[in-house]
Amino acid sequence: MAKATSIKQLLGVILLAWLVVIGIDFLLHASILAPLYAQPDPFLLPPDRAFALIPLGYLSFLLLTVMLVWLMNRLSITTWRDGFIFGLIIGALIWGAFMLGLLSIATINPLLALSWFLGQTVELGIAGLIAGAGLGAASLKKLALWSVVILFVSLVVGILLQNI
Repeated sequence: MAKATSIKQLLGVILLAWLVVIGIDFLLHASILAPLYAQPDPFLLPPDRAFALIPLGYLSFLLLTVMLVWLMNRLSITTWRDGFIFGLIIGALIWGAFMLGLLSIATINPLLALSWFLGQTVELGIAGLIAGAGLGAASLKKLALWSVVILFVSLVVGILLQNI
């Protein structure tokens, strides 16, 4: 299929993929991986400081999402399945390199590094899934609905899991 030519479509795909990444990231880090942040660790910021800086982390995900969508558009990846696989590969390469680098120079807990690697790889895979579906779609309306549902469900499940 041809590359997306509309800037509006590209920006819409980026926004939808980014929103889903934020939802999945919240689900993973605020609930499932929360025990890894509970104990004091010299590698991690104190919880109140880390919480205040969450928007910077989400902006970093925006940059990764822009890169992912740009690459996918240039490579004409226009299906959810191909997008998911491409996102997983890019995620594994980026986060694998980043975690190996951190392990070589920092005091990061290896379990935390592995958790980040797996979580961020899955997040980019899901971003790729959304991007592939969006780049191949004539309209983003249905994808926008699904993206908002995924974001909402991720937030609700994350909050519920925090309170169990």
